[in-house]
Amino acid sequence: MVPSPSTAARVRPTTTATQSPHSQVAIVFVNQPMSEGRDAATLTLPDKQDDLVSAVAAANAHTIVVAETGGPVTMPWAGQVSGILEAWFPGIGGGPAIANILFGDVNPSAKLPVTFAKSDNDLPHAQVPGINLVPPPAAGRGAGGGGGRGGMPPFAFGHGLSYTTFAYSGLRATTAGHSVTVSFSVKNGGKRAGKEIAEVYASLPASTSEPPKRLIGWQKVELAAGESKTINLIIDPPYLPVFNEGKNSFEVAGGDYKIWAGGSSRSLPLSQAVQVGN
Repeated sequence: MVPSPSTAARVRPTTTATQSPHSQVAIVFVNQPMSEGRDAATLTLPDKQDDLVSAVAAANAHTIVVAETGGPVTMPWAGQVSGILEAWFPGIGGGPAIANILFGDVNPSAKLPVTFAKSDNDLPHAQVPGINLVPPPAAGRGAGGGGGRGGMPPFAFGHGLSYTTFAYSGLRATTAGHSVTVSFSVKNGGKRAGKEIAEVYASLPASTSEPPKRLIGWQKVELAAGESKTINLIIDPPYLPVFNEGKNSFEVAGGDYKIWAGGSSRSLPLSQAVQVGN
């Protein structure tokens, strides 16, 4: 799944599954309308669009889904299709942008800025207090509680695909007081040029009770086929602190940190332990 700049005007799901076997590729556009003051009450696509995708995918093994959504949505058919392009809410140039990616004229390089949960009940807060759109009983957010206990999401934060592959190596993390410097190499192992957004995460000391990993740095690098480059990052201090309620201020907790580097929050092949502030 790779977010692109945009897509074209809305395409209504009028293609029938019986037509799909006669096409080399079936492209299905799905959407989730949202606007200011009109949030989605559920991650589920409206108007039985999931059924449409499943029907087309059952008839054509080479089905691609282009999603026009304002946020993450559930994709129960993800394992049935050959590709998914998350286009978000596009603009007037959306049509050419999507066509360029689907035809391979542009090598996609974007990464997801959010996690795509498997279901509403897998969200940290399955029910949004005060939301104006109230789903029917036993449907949408609030059905079954929630609390983010559903295991691995289908598409994690930072995820994104390319028409080439990238390999990470040589992580070196050093500290000086509360400052952290990170360097590592990224190599394009494929046969065509591409751009990779390399991501750096930190696991904070257990005493902070913070989530397992925090995004603390990133850099986009352009690589020719077979090319390797070294990335050097000085971590911006605001990415490390936690809030101290007693002092009513943010501060960097001293202690053991673990620095990670890779292509997404779930794909982090490099790691190194460091001491910060000690």
